[in-house]
Amino acid sequence: MTSKLSPEILIFDVDGVLVDVRDTYWRSALETMRHLTGKRVTHAELHRWKGQPGNNDDWRMVSNWATALGRPTSYHEARDAFSQFYWGTPGRPGNVSRERVIVTPAQIARWAARFELNLFTGRTRQEFAFTFAKWPGTHHFRTIVTMDDVQRMKPDPEGLHKILGQRDPAKALYLGDNIDDALAARAAGVRFAAIISAGEHNYRKRAAQFRELGAVALLPRATAVNGLLTGKR
Repeated sequence: MTSKLSPEILIFDVDGVLVDVRDTYWRSALETMRHLTGKRVTHAELHRWKGQPGNNDDWRMVSNWATALGRPTSYHEARDAFSQFYWGTPGRPGNVSRERVIVTPAQIARWAARFELNLFTGRTRQEFAFTFAKWPGTHHFRTIVTMDDVQRMKPDPEGLHKILGQRDPAKALYLGDNIDDALAARAAGVRFAAIISAGEHNYRKRAAQFRELGAVALLPRATAVNGLLTGKR
């Protein structure tokens, strides 16, 4: 049984933590791969690629994956192809319209009453704003770090350093769902809780990776962090 934690700062990833991305980023990645390679790829394959360090960035993952399947694809080509499915085209609605936030503003407010809240996401600022600009919970986050706010992407810990500044990283807890989130947390000296459901693809392998990287807990959803935090009612 994991002992309770007493962080002062909670830092959240977005995709897979605050937002269900199965019908947005995951769907877009599968459709992009078929568009580029002509092959139908599976969710199991998607998670194998997502589980490799450096592939938190979906454009990088698609570039690496398509190239490995015999279709050399640059990062910029992958980005442009992916965007057609994510944002849509004049004749086709984008998958972004399927976006769904899975943590309530009320829960965010309860956390904000006890902790300093921040976000560190691999999304661009545009992608983040589409979903969160008008979401009632957004104003509770003190610092929001997106892809556009750093020079080095996850697993580099730059985003965590920007949030913490000179403060003790031991006072923070980072919640993420990807191997790059765990690597960034470890590099920054920040405790990490992995969001991973027992029913997900490659659960055992991914769970073992998270444990090896020092995850303090494996949680089925972000709200399960309440069980780790002291003072829970």
